[in-house]
Amino acid sequence: MKKKIILIGAGGHAKVIIDILNKDKDYEIIGCLDKNYKYKPKILGYDVMGDDSIISRLYNSGIRYAFVALGDNRLRYKISENLIAEGFSLINVISKNAYISDFVKLGYGIAIMPGVVINANTIVGNNTIINTNASIDHDCSIGDNCHVAPGSSLSGYVNVENGAFLGTGCNVRDGVKIGKWSIIGVGSAVVKDIPSYSLAYGVPAKIIRGIRGI
Repeated sequence: MKKKIILIGAGGHAKVIIDILNKDKDYEIIGCLDKNYKYKPKILGYDVMGDDSIISRLYNSGIRYAFVALGDNRLRYKISENLIAEGFSLINVISKNAYISDFVKLGYGIAIMPGVVINANTIVGNNTIINTNASIDHDCSIGDNCHVAPGSSLSGYVNVENGAFLGTGCNVRDGVKIGKWSIIGVGSAVVKDIPSYSLAYGVPAKIIRGIRGI
């Protein structure tokens, strides 16, 4: 019997998650929750059932599995914490068209999209997104609540701390550390460490300003 699961989010990111889960024989999507449910009653044929206020009701109805299908790192973190406190188990959603070494360690609540490559001895933390065609080489550490956007490429021994966002098409030199909750702009080349709570972009990437913490 398939395990019933609820998705939080009904935007573009959720569409990709639905597409991957539809190919998974273990789970049955019951529907989605979204704050704009009144304006988007369905997504790819699935009902948008309401907003976060009905999470407790769904758990009490017997649903035990959830996935936060939101691209925003801070929002994904907060909602994930609420779901866990309610008693839900957060699953990993992994495309069958991704390559993941047998020597990779994965947390929970992770999205790994088509075309991703994750090589040996890498760790991927909880609630993190490794998006379409991203490449993460050996011995990397990706923290909790991160987002590695489509087409990004990380060389070996890169350390991405909790909450960091790497924009589409970033390239990160081997051994570089990207601090927690930092943002790297689209197409940037990161060749030296980026401090926590920083916005950086360019080739090479330079710090533009600080950003607020969490």
